[in-house]
Amino acid sequence: MATAESTPAKADLYEKGTVHADDLSSATVKDGVLFDVKDLEVYFPIQQGFFKAMVATEKKFVKAVDRVSFQIMQGEILALVGESGCGKTTTGRTLLRLEDPTGGHILYKGLPVEKFAAKTLRAYRKKAQIIFQDPYNSINPKQTIFDIVAEPLEVNNVCSSEREKEERVIKAINEAGLRPATEYLYRYPHELSGGQRQRVCIAGATVLEPDVIVADEPVASLDVSIRNDILKLMVEEKEKLGVTYIFITHDLSLAWVISDRIAVMYLGRIVEIGETEEVVANPQHPYTKALISVIPVPDPLAKREHVILKGETPNPVDIPSGCRFHPRCPEAIEACKEIDPPDVRITGDHYAACIRIDR
Repeated sequence: MATAESTPAKADLYEKGTVHADDLSSATVKDGVLFDVKDLEVYFPIQQGFFKAMVATEKKFVKAVDRVSFQIMQGEILALVGESGCGKTTTGRTLLRLEDPTGGHILYKGLPVEKFAAKTLRAYRKKAQIIFQDPYNSINPKQTIFDIVAEPLEVNNVCSSEREKEERVIKAINEAGLRPATEYLYRYPHELSGGQRQRVCIAGATVLEPDVIVADEPVASLDVSIRNDILKLMVEEKEKLGVTYIFITHDLSLAWVISDRIAVMYLGRIVEIGETEEVVANPQHPYTKALISVIPVPDPLAKREHVILKGETPNPVDIPSGCRFHPRCPEAIEACKEIDPPDVRITGDHYAACIRIDR
């Protein structure tokens, strides 16, 4: 998606080589842009059998993220929305360098993340944390809640004393909604409910007071009755700490509730991005329209035409020519099979990639 042009100073960083920890500690946010992602690519090679590899003319890749560009503003919640396999989780993981990009650039406070040295990456991890989808498998069942939340502090040598560590752990657990924290410190994960475990995950992510948190489907495995509490907690943490969230979800209704901006992904690309209310009220891409059409509404008498997409998402190894959505698009024309759609500015920061949009 279209973003502001990189300044010459940022462009020069691409040629610097390794970025050291001193560069990171002195970096500042400019014009409110925390992340500036340019033409990001994340391709995974396919492992083929011996005989197939012998006759193959070229190596094949799963194009999980394919030339994606966007910005994340400091203090906002940006939702990455799309079906399973669209590349949203891979995008979030690559921002934290849990996956290495195949191509493109990720600028954090103007510094290219893909060129961080090992020590720089360690310092970066203090500022960038992740909340995983499954609270049952993302925390160690053999550790107490205290040990789980304290581990980031110990790994990064943050605290100068045991007392300081205990105070920070208790504060993080309290702020995560497990009150009083002292009643939970020496419990084990199997003694907690799913919602309580996810609060422990949130406490572990916020105990370092990071700049950014990638929340990967943080309420997908929880009962509907407690989802609202977890989402409310995340918004409260944002207000208290000034933390930026990348909120990954397949549920557009959740993104509508919690996010400031929405980026809709399909088959490795962002097909529409803009302020949440603008995208929901004025969707332009046919895929976004289909997602919005099936959002439940509270009025039982309200009539809305549901757009049910036919067929399956194409194979990311063999992406269709032209617009990658055209095999399933109810509005597709013949030209959609040939033209890779450019980004069209709708209004303000609202962009969509479709050749049928009136300019």
